[in-house]
Amino acid sequence: MKRFGVVLMILSAFALLVGCSQGSGEAEEETKVPVTIAEVERGNVEQSITYQGDIQAEVSVKVFSKIPDRIEEFYVDDGDVVKKGQAIAKIFATTIEQGARQAEAGLNALRAQESNLRVEYERAERLYSEGAMSKQQFDTIETQYKAIQAQVNQAEAGLKSAQSSYQDATVTAPIGGIIGKRYLEVGDMASPGMPLVEIVQMDRVKIIFDVTETDLGKIKVGQTAKVSVKSYSDQVFEGKVVEISPILDPMTRMATVEVLVDNNGGKLKPGMFADITVITGVLEDVINVPRYATIENTSLQRVAGRDEVTKKYTVFVVKDGKAIQRELDVEYVNHINIAVDGGVAVGDSLIIEGQNNLRDSVAVSIIQEENEI
Repeated sequence: MKRFGVVLMILSAFALLVGCSQGSGEAEEETKVPVTIAEVERGNVEQSITYQGDIQAEVSVKVFSKIPDRIEEFYVDDGDVVKKGQAIAKIFATTIEQGARQAEAGLNALRAQESNLRVEYERAERLYSEGAMSKQQFDTIETQYKAIQAQVNQAEAGLKSAQSSYQDATVTAPIGGIIGKRYLEVGDMASPGMPLVEIVQMDRVKIIFDVTETDLGKIKVGQTAKVSVKSYSDQVFEGKVVEISPILDPMTRMATVEVLVDNNGGKLKPGMFADITVITGVLEDVINVPRYATIENTSLQRVAGRDEVTKKYTVFVVKDGKAIQRELDVEYVNHINIAVDGGVAVGDSLIIEGQNNLRDSVAVSIIQEENEI
């Protein structure tokens, strides 16, 4: 019995050791962190600067009434497409209309008098040339004829002025475009200081923003600009830098830059808030690391007697089944990629997912390998 008990104890101890060994192996297997990797490659990295601004119509014109009177009728509303010269509104102008009619009637009366005096003048001219009329008589008739001609000319000018004023009662579009906003309603009082409507042309839109003195030297006319808005977060609109202010604001030390963007689909609306990324250059054939694969560490360091905020970028690469942490030698950083001089090499297996759960030399399990980064 004692011998049997000893054997039983030995078997139990062996079983316990085997179980512990298996448990340890399972525990070790469970500590492997799942990651996704991609091979480090060379590529091009865009150099850029990003600012924010408001979208505006390329052309925007406010239309005013020359006649200070009540609006009798509106022919357009917000969003309507108009052509140059198209009627927009009619201003109440009965008094002006009556004045134009009176001017026309007065002109007709003077023209009738001029016609009668012309006949008399031509007869006097013939008689005077034949010696049948004295010089004094002829001069009197000639003076009367010239006087009526002057009155006719004056009346014609008055009629044109009255007709022009009456025509101003119908307000027309100075340019073709879209009615961006109608400011007044029928019955409102129109005045030279209050616009009736605003007409905009939106086949292209412009974005005006201010850049710092530091970045001003990097921006040039003709550079490509990429524009994004919240309304279409999955779409990037491309434009060009078309104008750079020759002076800086003395208060802000910033200069104004204008970007023009094609808006064929009409998606970009004046008043939208936009992010503008101006491409200032391209670093070609450099080691390219996606920024989302890095871990950024910000610290405050003393440099040349001043406190400066510095950033360090680290990544993990897989070597012999373990995650090895590397600090990058950064050449340039944009919002998507990092061009590096060292820290990783072409062909390294870069961890692009799961890196936030790692520490140096921890075992990893590769669950996916991407072809591109």
